[in-house]
Amino acid sequence: MTPVFALCARYVTDSAALDPIAAGIRGVVDGFVDATDYGPDGYAARADLIRSTLARLAELPVTGAPDQRAAGHLRERLEAELAWLGTVDALSLRAQFGTLDAIRDSVEVLPHGSDDDWRNVAARLAAVPRMLAGWRDSLDALLDRGMPAARRQALETAALADRYGDGIHSPLLTEYADGPMADELAAAVEAAHAGYGDLATYLRHHYAPRATETDGAGAERYAVGARLSLGSDLDPAEAYAWGWEELRRVEAEMALEVDRIRPGATVEEAIALLNETEYVVGTDAYLAWLQERHDQALVTLQGTHFDIAEPLRRVQVTLAHGSAAGSAYYTGPSEDLRRPGRTWWPLGGRERFHTWGELTTVFHEGVPGHHLQIGACRVAGDQLSRFAKFSTVSGHSEGWALYAERLADELGWFTERGTRLGMLMGSAMRAARVVIDIGVHLDLPLPDGSRWTFDTACDVLLRRGRAQPHRVRPEIARYFGWPAQAISYKLGERAWLAAREAARARPDFELRSWHTKALALGPIGLDNLSLTLAELD
Repeated sequence: MTPVFALCARYVTDSAALDPIAAGIRGVVDGFVDATDYGPDGYAARADLIRSTLARLAELPVTGAPDQRAAGHLRERLEAELAWLGTVDALSLRAQFGTLDAIRDSVEVLPHGSDDDWRNVAARLAAVPRMLAGWRDSLDALLDRGMPAARRQALETAALADRYGDGIHSPLLTEYADGPMADELAAAVEAAHAGYGDLATYLRHHYAPRATETDGAGAERYAVGARLSLGSDLDPAEAYAWGWEELRRVEAEMALEVDRIRPGATVEEAIALLNETEYVVGTDAYLAWLQERHDQALVTLQGTHFDIAEPLRRVQVTLAHGSAAGSAYYTGPSEDLRRPGRTWWPLGGRERFHTWGELTTVFHEGVPGHHLQIGACRVAGDQLSRFAKFSTVSGHSEGWALYAERLADELGWFTERGTRLGMLMGSAMRAARVVIDIGVHLDLPLPDGSRWTFDTACDVLLRRGRAQPHRVRPEIARYFGWPAQAISYKLGERAWLAAREAARARPDFELRSWHTKALALGPIGLDNLSLTLAELD
């Protein structure tokens, strides 16, 4: 192991000790630690670790291409994260995929097998009030420094905390039943639920009155968020104009697809028709449909357009009961591969599930999307640094997942009625994300000269982005609270497609080989994506 690779491995270990919640969700296996310190000292310790790691990196010899890639990726990611830690956004006070969700999800991803496993579950649950108390201290510290988050995000998170406090972890008691840890587990569940309730009270009555009414991040914070999400600096004016252009392009393609479903119909009429014919009823049927489609994609791709390692030939579909997320998401295999890759599917209060619109998300979250991409890092052996195996660049990962949807279309996989329209609607939603996110946070005008509001953003996502109605409000709340993450999907897809087109110019280009080699490189910032992938041997 070279000194650079050794430093990367050491950083993962040290970072996991300081933030075991994030490490566990990513799948790092470094022993169990019950809690992350979300208090001011905890954030300061993580910033200090980054600074000391960057200082050591600057002194190390870098030899050969793997070292250069590892050192460059470590440096770029740590510098971007250090800048982000200096903003209020680092506390992740947001209604979706924020600190509260990370704590909740960290319980769900723990093994639930042996009594020792359940002892860890109980310890994690018992630590929830302590973690949330530390988080409150950090939020107060930034308030005292004149760095408030948006009031909207505080109230949305309070509502989510209330929902969690009403019994989000109670199913664990039924799952474990009457084992020797039953009393300890029950007490820990009760403590966690009480902790969520205390957080809701704090956010609603203490934090929200001191929060800002302004939703937009502004240019400075947005630039930091864009660098973190894209691995690249952003030209917001160019991206905003391109987003509107891309949205119009996808809308034109949707109109042609609608005509194939019913000649002369509008998009709304086609959606209504499909909703009445292409669905399953009940969570059991939904779960079975999802798992079948995941399994079918794996079987179809292996040995044709991808070389899929044996440990990755399984994706576990999980219904995310109680989740407030507006969309499905993925968690990768653990480092030791004992925990499988999982896709998580929020139910959104539904009993009827429109399958025609969800097939494309199977390809996005599962195969050939996130599961192949993140899984390839897990099985890369000594070809990737340990840091590269567990770090991400959202533009790279979400761009790949959108590319995976596009690839599924190119391979002719959207044969069931309405499923190709579902793919195009997903693409329209991601294009709408670009204009909504940049427009809201930088206060740019809409084409008609009006300004963005929460209601305007919801209307654009529903009418132009064609998002499913149950997803609109949580999606917009997510964009408002997570500056520059929403743009990573479409801008990342644009970079992946450009990289593939550049690679196609080589006389020896072969798609299966290119996919395998591209994924084996691990995460790459959009600054270097096209050049790096175009030059693959």
